[in-house]
Amino acid sequence: MSTPLPFAAPQTAATTRRAVVNGVAIAFTTSASLFAIAVFLVIILYVLGQGGQYINLDFFTQLSPPPGQSGGGVGPAIQGSFVLLGLASLFGIPLGLFAGIYLAEFGRTSNFATIVRFFIDVLTGIPTIIFGLFAWVLIVVPSHSFSAYAGGVALGIIMIPIVTRTTEEILRLVPTELREAALALGVPEWRTLLQVILPSVSRGLITGLLLALTRIAGETAPLLLTAFGNSFWNDGLNHAIDALPLRIYNFAQSPFPVQVHQAYAGAFVLIILLVLTSFGVRLATGGFRQSVR
Repeated sequence: MSTPLPFAAPQTAATTRRAVVNGVAIAFTTSASLFAIAVFLVIILYVLGQGGQYINLDFFTQLSPPPGQSGGGVGPAIQGSFVLLGLASLFGIPLGLFAGIYLAEFGRTSNFATIVRFFIDVLTGIPTIIFGLFAWVLIVVPSHSFSAYAGGVALGIIMIPIVTRTTEEILRLVPTELREAALALGVPEWRTLLQVILPSVSRGLITGLLLALTRIAGETAPLLLTAFGNSFWNDGLNHAIDALPLRIYNFAQSPFPVQVHQAYAGAFVLIILLVLTSFGVRLATGGFRQSVR
């Protein structure tokens, strides 16, 4: 029989301690993940239980009913939400994307880039109603009219810091060797950016843009000062326009139980739209296949 080495016992104790710590960490993170999923499911089931009976084809295609009457739907609100998200994307995504590219590729250590990062961080923490107030002063007051343009600008400003910081952080993950290899082959810096760097992080960029869109999809406060709401179908961008968060807000404070339940139905539709959007983007960008590998 061989004699155990003198250092075998301490090594076994250390291994056991690491295994215990690892097991506790896995159990804690698993429990936290399950708790988050459970909270999400409870919210969905509660909202569905309160408003599920009102979800039908008419709910997606009809106008909002008069106060106290049943039936109708939130068709104009769904239409308005898509219009506002489209306008916000046209305004916020290019500005945020180019700002993030500048900070990551051309202004890494400059003083101006430091100032830009500081103000981007400040914009991230500003209450969103301030952006609505800014768009109200900039667009609504001079034009004497609430409009889809004002709502799109307010939501687009909210997107800018999110897109900027996401783009910068994703581009910083690109190995420096990849840039140096392209430059060593005589490729101009702008072509390196367009043909090498951006394609290599396209999935991350799309995910970041989705994050910004889902962030503004449920905003209500800025729209109260800009889009204002409209019970009819939208026929132009220069008029007040409805949105799903606005319709939920108005129905939720109604004294009539029917409209309160319709607010829950609208909230459920909004949640499902966001979930389906996230699922579609992950599926299109191969996120699920990457996770499996």
